[in-house]
Amino acid sequence: MRNALKTALIMLSLLVAADAMAQVPSLARCTRSANLLACVDGDGNAYSVNTAGNTIYLRGFEMAGKRHWVQTNSRYGQLVFFTGIASDGEAWVGYNQRVGWTTINRFSSSGGSSAKFTCNRISGC
Repeated sequence: MRNALKTALIMLSLLVAADAMAQVPSLARCTRSANLLACVDGDGNAYSVNTAGNTIYLRGFEMAGKRHWVQTNSRYGQLVFFTGIASDGEAWVGYNQRVGWTTINRFSSSGGSSAKFTCNRISGC
């Protein structure tokens, strides 16, 4: 699985689990407004998260692969569906479902990656 997809899924899991995102100075430098968070890490990777109602828009740049990617997440109660595409043509779809303190995650990509994993606030992923 490509780094951008991993980063997007981990970021989405954190957003879903915590319903908020905090700045971590040692990992990335972030700027935030009412509904936009934009970050750049020490390796030159960049991403932004924009919220509009029940929809979250992610956009990023992966320095190692020199590729841009976008992802849209739509929330319906405890269920979040997401779709994304990268500048090299890779596309992915998936969902996250929150059940109590547990988040069930499933995705597949046009690059052949697919997975189902569970995250918990106490034990992690």
